[in-house]
Amino acid sequence: MTGRASWQGLALLLLAPMAWAQTPQLTPADYARAESRLAHKATPLVDNALSGITWLEDGSVWFKRHDASGDHFERFQPPAGKTEPLFDHALLAAALSKAGGKAVTADKLPITEYSARADGGFTIKAGDKRYACSIAEKVGRCTEVKGPGSEPGVLSPDGKREAFIRNWNLWLRDAEGGNERQLTTDGVVDYGYATDNAGWVHSDRPILVWSPDSRKIATFQQDQRKTSTMTLVATNVGAPRVEQWKYPFVGDKDITMIERVIIDLTAEAPKTIRLQMPPDQHRSTFCDDVSCNGGWEDVQWAKDGNTLAFVSTDRGHKSAQLRIADAATGKVRDVYKETVRTHYESGQGEANWRYLPDSNEFIWFSEKSDWGHLYLHDLATGRRKRQITQGEWNVTQIAHVDEASRTVWFRGVGREPGRDPYYVHYYKASLDGGGVQLLTPEDANHAITLSKDGRHFVDVHSTIGTAPVALVRDADGAQLAELARADFTRLRASGWVPPESFTVKARDGRTTLYGQMFKPSGFDPSKKYPVITYIYPGPQVGSIRSRSFLPAHLDHQALAELGFIVIAVDGMGTPLRSKSFHDTWYGDMIDNTLPDQVAALKQLAARHAWIDASRAGIWGHSGGGNATATAMFKYPDVYKVGIAESGNHDNLSYEDDWGERYQGLLVKRRDGKNNYTGQDNATYAKQLKGRLFLIHGMMDDNVPPQMTLLVVDALIKANKDFDLLLLPHARHGYGNDGYYVMRRRWDYFVRHLLGAEPPAQYLLKAPE
Repeated sequence: MTGRASWQGLALLLLAPMAWAQTPQLTPADYARAESRLAHKATPLVDNALSGITWLEDGSVWFKRHDASGDHFERFQPPAGKTEPLFDHALLAAALSKAGGKAVTADKLPITEYSARADGGFTIKAGDKRYACSIAEKVGRCTEVKGPGSEPGVLSPDGKREAFIRNWNLWLRDAEGGNERQLTTDGVVDYGYATDNAGWVHSDRPILVWSPDSRKIATFQQDQRKTSTMTLVATNVGAPRVEQWKYPFVGDKDITMIERVIIDLTAEAPKTIRLQMPPDQHRSTFCDDVSCNGGWEDVQWAKDGNTLAFVSTDRGHKSAQLRIADAATGKVRDVYKETVRTHYESGQGEANWRYLPDSNEFIWFSEKSDWGHLYLHDLATGRRKRQITQGEWNVTQIAHVDEASRTVWFRGVGREPGRDPYYVHYYKASLDGGGVQLLTPEDANHAITLSKDGRHFVDVHSTIGTAPVALVRDADGAQLAELARADFTRLRASGWVPPESFTVKARDGRTTLYGQMFKPSGFDPSKKYPVITYIYPGPQVGSIRSRSFLPAHLDHQALAELGFIVIAVDGMGTPLRSKSFHDTWYGDMIDNTLPDQVAALKQLAARHAWIDASRAGIWGHSGGGNATATAMFKYPDVYKVGIAESGNHDNLSYEDDWGERYQGLLVKRRDGKNNYTGQDNATYAKQLKGRLFLIHGMMDDNVPPQMTLLVVDALIKANKDFDLLLLPHARHGYGNDGYYVMRRRWDYFVRHLLGAEPPAQYLLKAPE
């Protein structure tokens, strides 16, 4: 009896903790509250916010304004006009319902494009269709406009013709349909004209630039016959479907090259003029391909179409060579070359050089002073005439150049003392010197939409915690009208709270870093909250998505609502600061800003008692997925839970341009190693201690899925436990699977970082 009683007592002791240490349970209501903080739920609660701001040829600007009653399409005509409806919403809704066979309401017109027609009507894009519409005498009529062809094309400046690709050759067709004409005949498989393929991006759109008079086309014949091939295998019933395309890798002997050509349409028969120069690299001055924003940004025509300016960038992005071609003969003249130690960059989002043949000059962007500025050069000799802008701040984008008044307008960051150095402001300066004029004085982030003639611009200014104000200004910055002042009263009433800005010191203990913090709406400073870092290391951008007002920054606030503090910090090695700041870890991409992320985390925890740094998580997508895995492997005592989505975990397995731009060209060493050795996550997988969740789309044609499988293989060999989710049909952005992945992300952090149980299989619904 004594022994039996002892065992019973022991059993009670063992069971007793279970009675009071039950795992906390989150409810569907908790997840629903978090879901309400996503963009498609929060954005409709903001009144008088503008979107789709577009300037028309007549100098007016149209936009969509939203409020509690729905969407309103409006127009303003500077300088002294008034805001008025763009069209009769009810009549157009009825006309579209009749034309499209699907009911459309006046408060939810699905319009994304609008352009006026010569006959007094207008053309719109509604959903995936285009319509020609007219509204007159209280009657609305819309007729679907059938495209001239299935192939995407580039419209000529006069709007009459568009160029497109068919069977590896360039063709021309009337914009309204009908006549087609073949322009080139020698294009063959993998050696075609105007083809769009950088490996990580590949499409059917043509890459070309029309001359201003619509009589010539600048393009290239892209040679990828010896380029490596990427293969993806689809998941389907029966024989697998295989996708293959050309995909150049770091260190490949043969990569994609372009042979520049001009196609002259002035005669009856088109004439192809090959530029007299060797084949060029498929590189640009500011992104990962010859095409950055859908066009060919490093190519500029003279107004008369007689000459063409372009910049050639070498394979390692270390030099940029400005060249001028004679459009009639193809003869090429080298004008100016800049070479840097790391990588040359011509700006942020734009190629900040301008061809000014009428004054025999060109504008050049350089970071030679450690800051990005504009310089005026002589076109004949290449010699510098003067520095247009200067100081410890950056020009980011040239917006407009008026050669008559010799004035340049541009966006810049970091110039205004005492302000967030990432805030964008708008400026103008004379090409002849005399200083820089600020055109947007408010202490906020400014989003500028410039009219086609440069005489006016819409300025929407806001911060992450203040509502946007949309103004119309003239070219001197004078305010002409207030278009809208957004109101987020309804958003706040729903429980929304704005994120908070903060600063910390970088790894060096001196450099100031800027971040954003997201807290639960029911934040209690007496509690201890686990912390999640969202990371995107760059180098081309940082972790912070926007410094303007947004109802939702990804799902940061949603995660916070579940009981976390969420932070995002732009570490050293990201842009918009000095050149030396940007180059912090050039040639050492495994750095991934992590020394700065760890420093920020420790400082915030020391500053705020409610941050529990012993429960730190991290997640990111693409480059952020790569950085997350690195964090879990190289800082295992800091980060306990990580979710790595679609990471480029080994840049030797990624397209050539990315690694060769930021890590350098492959250099083999005598010991069999190279400058990419130790720059991959598989090397460090054996150091994993915490919970790691790897996610990848099996049809990812940007970052191929074998990137994650290389890490999986290393983890298996190291006998490490981890979690893996493979999405059979998803590409890089996950598409329809994105909301499932988001819910799994929430579940993973709730279980393993918060120590709670999520509601079973909560359904996160995608926007309708």
